[in-house]
Amino acid sequence: MHLITKSDVKIPKRNKDSHKGQNGYVLAVGGSEDFPGAIALAGLAALRSGCDLVKIIAPQKAAWAINSYSADLVTMKLKTDYFKKIHSKIVESEIKKFDVLLVGNGIGLKEETKKFCRKIIRNVGTFKVIDADAIKSISMNDAENSIITPHRKELEIFLKNSKVNQNILEKINQEKNIETKSKLIKTSTQKFLDKDNIILLKGEIDIIISKNKTFFVKGGNAGMTKGGTGDVLAGLCAGFLAQSKDLLQSAINASYFNKKIGDILLKKKHGFTYLASDMVEEIKRSKPSIKK
Repeated sequence: MHLITKSDVKIPKRNKDSHKGQNGYVLAVGGSEDFPGAIALAGLAALRSGCDLVKIIAPQKAAWAINSYSADLVTMKLKTDYFKKIHSKIVESEIKKFDVLLVGNGIGLKEETKKFCRKIIRNVGTFKVIDADAIKSISMNDAENSIITPHRKELEIFLKNSKVNQNILEKINQEKNIETKSKLIKTSTQKFLDKDNIILLKGEIDIIISKNKTFFVKGGNAGMTKGGTGDVLAGLCAGFLAQSKDLLQSAINASYFNKKIGDILLKKKHGFTYLASDMVEEIKRSKPSIKK
């Protein structure tokens, strides 16, 4: 078992004379009237990781809420209540200016929105981080050059969408040994992993699976079950990826920091009172402890 430690974390280098854009741009697509905060948390986490700019495409009501929450997030306001397949052309045009597409946070599961997610994930060739409801909208045939960040239930839906045998799904769900579970997942998703995809399965111990390697990340605590902590993880993945263009290393960095931050806040708040927004604020203080 390869447990991730501090020595496995590699922070993207930043040139002293760099200018805007050299440290990565993230295009974040998500949000809805019910969940505008999810994509905002993800976007802020990406910025805290060190990337230069995050632009959020969201339905107009959600986008205005995001602007009110943070002046650091640029938004494109769609004149709609939810994402529809026709909006894919806007994303496909905008992504040409960006290094990474982050999609799914707070986006919802309307049928039109699921079609939208599938289309942009299929059509956008650049690096992607796929989270939340976008994971539930696709199968293994739909993505390449991506990190997907499911929890257990999202992984199950993703595998069902991919027509994985029900007996295998039950074995994965029931398996208690984490190494055996990771091998079952890897075997079931090999064709997906072969297309330069990474699976970052969130849990008490995160499992990071690539085409050739599997890593495990300990840490974190029960306070991280709060809503929004997964959005922070996805944002960290996108931010690191925009800077490094390294899928596996970005997943490792994001998982390590997400858990580290949770443990720092558990001590600082003397219990499980911390919020996902506290995690975003803590990133700036925990990150310098890793040496280049």
